[in-house]
Amino acid sequence: MPALKLFPQLIAWTALAVVLLRGCPERRRLTAGACGAGFAAGVLGIVLLSQSFSATSYVVVRSLLGGNFLVLWVVSAAAFYRSTGRSGLAGPGAQAQARPLATGSLSFFFALTAGGVCACRLPAAGGDLLPLLAPLALMLAGLACLAGALAGERRLPAPLTVGFPGLLAALVALLLFSSSFLIRLDLFSPLSMKVMKCTHDFVHQFMESILIPDHIFVRPAIWGYIGFLFGKEVGFWGGMVIWFTPVLLVLLAIRFEPLPKVSHIRQGALRRKMLAGAMRERNLRQVIPALSLVVFAAAAYQSCYPTVEYWDPKPVLVTATAAGDILLAKKGEVDLGDGKLHKYLYRQGGREARFFVLMTPAGKLTVDLDACAICKPDGYGQTEGTVICYYCKTLIPLDTVGKPGGCNPVPVPFVEKGDGVHIDGLTLINAWSNTVQSTTKKESGK
Repeated sequence: MPALKLFPQLIAWTALAVVLLRGCPERRRLTAGACGAGFAAGVLGIVLLSQSFSATSYVVVRSLLGGNFLVLWVVSAAAFYRSTGRSGLAGPGAQAQARPLATGSLSFFFALTAGGVCACRLPAAGGDLLPLLAPLALMLAGLACLAGALAGERRLPAPLTVGFPGLLAALVALLLFSSSFLIRLDLFSPLSMKVMKCTHDFVHQFMESILIPDHIFVRPAIWGYIGFLFGKEVGFWGGMVIWFTPVLLVLLAIRFEPLPKVSHIRQGALRRKMLAGAMRERNLRQVIPALSLVVFAAAAYQSCYPTVEYWDPKPVLVTATAAGDILLAKKGEVDLGDGKLHKYLYRQGGREARFFVLMTPAGKLTVDLDACAICKPDGYGQTEGTVICYYCKTLIPLDTVGKPGGCNPVPVPFVEKGDGVHIDGLTLINAWSNTVQSTTKKESGK
């Protein structure tokens, strides 16, 4: 059933509501009301926005997710700094009780983001339903999950508490896990890509502008080690460090909190009891951040091994005329205007080139290499209104395919006539060779 595709998002939303209720146990009614209103507002807002600007809705939700992650970084760093005692605010009981306005605003904002993530799933999950039925059903499901969260949270042990840094870590982890099931909202793959490209640019500029490739101290063997910095493994592990560090800082901040001073208490048994109670309370406050660390790992795993089915046809071998002209018929066994990716393979004189033809949403045909000018030529797949680079997981909207630059597929000149699409074979082979040679140099570091 299509509704089952929303199952991970609704589970994450239920857990998010439980964490919010546990973080503000003295104001359950306010928290629950703000959660319900925020979730409904998020669903309606994204649905209305997607009707006029479908791509903008993804940008808005993704910006909210990225902003939450940045805030978590700041809060976790501040919490770790306070745990050292240098700020004068360390120790148990240093956190002030949350005010009603802050509690309601925090609950509304995170529920709003969760509702937006769920609404972005609606085009795939409820595209065959009436325009208003799908959002209404989603809001009712969200309220049912909220009611379940209210009932479940009361059954949790009373000593299981959470401070603000741990609360924020858990909320952000659940939102990122929920969004990792939608490739247009996933953050881990773009984060790894940014780290990889920043490393590429830095090493390239440093070696080219400062040391010069033929520097006397740069031996050929050294280039082998430098080439490692151009691999996607650097981006992956760099992304992992950025991804997990905030939660680890929160756990360390709780762990390093100083215990209460008991030197003024004369009775040894009472001192030991107070210390044991403080240590038990500190350990319990690490439970929710530790669980959020697991959720972060699950989100990264889902990002690396998505369950999305890509349209990636096997390249069809084509030949050219004696004049070197490749002709692809618009209609026949393959309909080039069906909006799907159609891949081809052309061979000439021991060389070969892989390319594809695609009809963009604007109704224009485009011919492109199955490679970009930045990454290794691992090729592209198509899904959910985008094509995706298999090497760095970059998503390219269909309406930008055919335009040069960035991780976009390299466009190939062609002529569209009545009988089909005409491509010059020599131009195609040279374009592929130059692109592959350029990316190979970047990968090897030379």
